[in-house]
Amino acid sequence: MFQGSMVALVTPMDADGGLDWEALDQLVEFHIEEGTDAIIAMGTTGESATLNEREHCEVIHRVVQRAAGRIPVIAGTGANATQEAIDLTRCAKEQGADAALLVTPYYNKPTQEGLFLHYKAVAETVDIPQILYNVPGRTACDLLPETIGRLSNIANIIGVKEATGDLSRIEPIRQLCHEGFELYSGDDSTCTDFILQGGDGTISVTANVAPKQMHEMCMAAAAGDTEKAHGLNELLKPLHRDLFLEANPIPVKWALLEMGRIKQGIRLPLTALSETYRPALRDALIAAGLIEETV
Repeated sequence: MFQGSMVALVTPMDADGGLDWEALDQLVEFHIEEGTDAIIAMGTTGESATLNEREHCEVIHRVVQRAAGRIPVIAGTGANATQEAIDLTRCAKEQGADAALLVTPYYNKPTQEGLFLHYKAVAETVDIPQILYNVPGRTACDLLPETIGRLSNIANIIGVKEATGDLSRIEPIRQLCHEGFELYSGDDSTCTDFILQGGDGTISVTANVAPKQMHEMCMAAAAGDTEKAHGLNELLKPLHRDLFLEANPIPVKWALLEMGRIKQGIRLPLTALSETYRPALRDALIAAGLIEETV
């Protein structure tokens, strides 16, 4: 249903943390022009954890309206309370999103049965395509392949974003899920090999700053052109690494500021990128041809 390079879009803000609608519109246009294959609004990179429910829905609405059917929009609607996830997913459907992306409930450490029942409840309540999102490094719980397999039997659960970086999980998930269930990488550093090994695409942080390059790399990998895919990815490796020098989305928002695409704005408890890390990230942007080296 979705494939290629899908950007986990940042949410632009001003210095006081207010939402910058003009910059958001411009980012949507930027991604359409550069070939991004889908936009994820209000994911982790979009600072979903620091926006209230009203703001969350407003961002989804704005992205859908600006995209105007030119590119699929997937709304992040996960929460650690099942009813909240249902409410956000219902909002995504009402605003016209093409699908919802639901992170595993964080902090409360549910069992595998709890995860199954959580996702089942959301899927059965809101009739919109839904993508599971597994990122144990942030949520403190791991959606296991066996549970993914069970959930894949629910008609409107269409795929999973695997952000573990563990390529050995691809095969067991494929075997446990029905044909057509989609697998997306959520780890930029391994996404090239993820697609070469049968994945359908990536939900990417790096695509925020290098959308064209990420799209081209994904297309080469999907076509099975290993040499071209790895060659394109080679220039992106410093970005894959340095966009995580501090917690996402701190570095990527600074990178977009450096590129002149957003203002300096991020919400507490997140802070601006530390001075210590800025030279390395600037060098990565230069190496990828995204900004010019200053004399």
